[in-house]
Formats: sequence, structure tokens, C-alpha cells
Amino acid sequence: MRAMLFDRLGIGVLSFLESAGALAIFGGRTILEAFVPPFEAGEILRHVYQFGLRSVPLIVTSGFAIGVVLSMHTRASLQRFGAESMIPAGLAIALIRETGPLTAGLLVSGRVGAGIGAEIGAMKVTEQIDALEATAVNSFKYLAVTRVIACIIAMPLLTIIMDFSGIVGGYVAEATVSGMSWRLYFDRAFTYITFSDLLPATLKTTVFGYLIAVVASYLGFTTSRGTEGVGDASTRSVVMGSILIILSDVILVRIIFFFYPQGPA
Repeated sequence: MRAMLFDRLGIGVLSFLESAGALAIFGGRTILEAFVPPFEAGEILRHVYQFGLRSVPLIVTSGFAIGVVLSMHTRASLQRFGAESMIPAGLAIALIRETGPLTAGLLVSGRVGAGIGAEIGAMKVTEQIDALEATAVNSFKYLAVTRVIACIIAMPLLTIIMDFSGIVGGYVAEATVSGMSWRLYFDRAFTYITFSDLLPATLKTTVFGYLIAVVASYLGFTTSRGTEGVGDASTRSVVMGSILIILSDVILVRIIFFFYPQGPA
């Protein structure tokens, strides 16, 4: 009984390591292929529109709501110390340094990651990828690399929109309660914000975009079991992408702390 348990555990560990290694090789190949022509600029722009512009309504709505909620919580906390004047700055710092980038990454993982996994998975099970290869098209570059590059480009832009929407939401909540003018609110919000806060926190989302697209593309390319496998690839793309975003964020925050001791948290 114990031997069977250890056998199953060993098989599970080996299977996990095999999958992790295959995913790492897949991700490394996307980086190498990205610098090799043809660059498929038209396909990249199409995906930037699909992943970026079409995600804006979701990002704006979520950012605004998060800004309102953060403003209410910040006010409830700072009122105890008579520091209501710090509400705009506290909210802006929290959004720009961590809340905005992480939330945008998770939202994009849910919307874009599921779409990439399902789309490529459907092409895999219907043998459309084989058809592309038969017409001398590099399916890996055409399907995976273009999506990875597009995600890397779209994520920082969506993060900036998320940050701004959150600050606007915070202003609406604060103006409703205290009647603060928009000029005073934004002056206070950006008093303590510097480029060392904005740039590292925004640029780290390029890693989020890379992870989202690589995981979803890999799961799409390795899809099996027909339509059931397509649904499974879509679900696993969201789950794995979100987990990797959270884990990578921990590492990236430590790296940012190392180079900017008073930078993003």
C-alpha cells in the first residue's frame, strides 16, 4: 500500500516536472522566434487590438469600481488619525504600485488567456494547425509568437488605463463624501508619485503579458480529446496564468525593492 502511494507520488512529481520543462522550452522558443523574420506585424497589430482595445471596457469598469472601494476603505482608516487629506495620495500610491498592475494582469488572464487557449486548442483538434504547416506557414510563429508579443505590448497600456480609472473612481467617491474639487484631489494624488513608482510597476506587467500568452498558447498547442480538451485548455489557461502572475509578482516586487528601496510595493 505504501509502495503504491510512493509510486503515485513519484509519477505525479515526474509528470509535473515534465510539464514544467516543456512549458519552459516553449516559452524560451517564443523569445528566440520573436527576433527571427518574418515578424508578422499585421497579425501582431490585430492581436493588440483584440487583446488591448477590446479589453478597455472591462479594465475601465473594474478600475473605477476598485478606486471607489479603495477610497471608502482608505477614508475609514485615515479618519481615525485625522489624516483625511492623505486619502488621494494613499489611494494613488496603492493603485499605481501594486493594485492596478496585479488586478489588470488577473483580468487579462481571465479574458485573454481563456480566449487564446480555446482558439488555438480548437485549431489543434480540427487539424487547422497541420493545414498551416502543409502550406509552409510557421504555425508556431504565426499563432504563438504573435500573441505573446501582442500581450506584452497590451499589458502596460491596460495597466495605465486601470490606474487612471481607479484614481478617477477614487475622486468620485471622495467628492461625493467631502465635496473635494478635482484639481485639489489630483494635486494631492500625484504629490508623492514619482517615475520610480510608475515605471517599474507598469513595466513589470510585460512579464504578466508574456506569462499569460505563453501558458495559454502552450496549452492550446498541446490540446487533445476533442472539444472536451478545448474547454479544459481554456480553463487551465486561466488558472495557470493567474497562479504564475501572482507568483511572479512576488519575485518582481523583491527585485523592484532591490533597485528602488522606496519604490513600488
